[in-house]
Amino acid sequence: MLLRMRARRPTAVLSGRLPALLLPLLLAACAPTQQKQEAPVTASTSVSRVSFYPSEAGLAWTYLPDGEDAGGVPYVLRATGPSLFGNVQAQTFTLTGRGAQQTSYHLMSAQGSQLLGFRKPGLSVRLDPPWQELPPVDAWRVGLAWSGESNIAVQSDDGLTNTSGKVNYSYRVLDQRDVTIRGRSYRVWVVNRQITDTVGGLFPRSQEEWFTPYVGDVRTPEGLLLTDRNFTGGQ
Repeated sequence: MLLRMRARRPTAVLSGRLPALLLPLLLAACAPTQQKQEAPVTASTSVSRVSFYPSEAGLAWTYLPDGEDAGGVPYVLRATGPSLFGNVQAQTFTLTGRGAQQTSYHLMSAQGSQLLGFRKPGLSVRLDPPWQELPPVDAWRVGLAWSGESNIAVQSDDGLTNTSGKVNYSYRVLDQRDVTIRGRSYRVWVVNRQITDTVGGLFPRSQEEWFTPYVGDVRTPEGLLLTDRNFTGGQ
């Protein structure tokens, strides 16, 4: 069960993002070469129906590790609509590819994106309070920073693993610049993410993320680069 411990709520330093498409780790090793390449769904979604932080059911993105040549088996991220996580209704995203299978649960609004937790086959991870992944829509600027602390509970479906602890996170917007990936140009916000936890280092300690409104993560915190999507807009 999710531990009900008192925790410091996230704070934002604001004068005055698809969720960050956080893909919380544990990506599996490369799949055998005979594995079929996955591709986004073929339906196209109009940009008029895509929110600042894209989460509409049916949206799909493909990614390859930064530095990997084209042609490799991609990771595929799909927005799969609302679902319950515990007793809370959340927006869900499913990541597959190279043996990975993970569903993450987010609270999303104009006030930003919060991560409630995620599930992998046989394992669930819960965060209390939710992890503030992305700031309010109108807060983006170079120098923006926010941070927080959550209780984290890791539990296996068979009950044999039941670990709890804390995760501390901090974000800072470093820059806004143009990048080109596989011939496509994006105007990205460059964000540095710092993570520490007391449950064995589940998350990369320091990573750089590139986010574009109405597109999502162009570079995820886990070092995956966007190679394709099934909707337009956001340039």
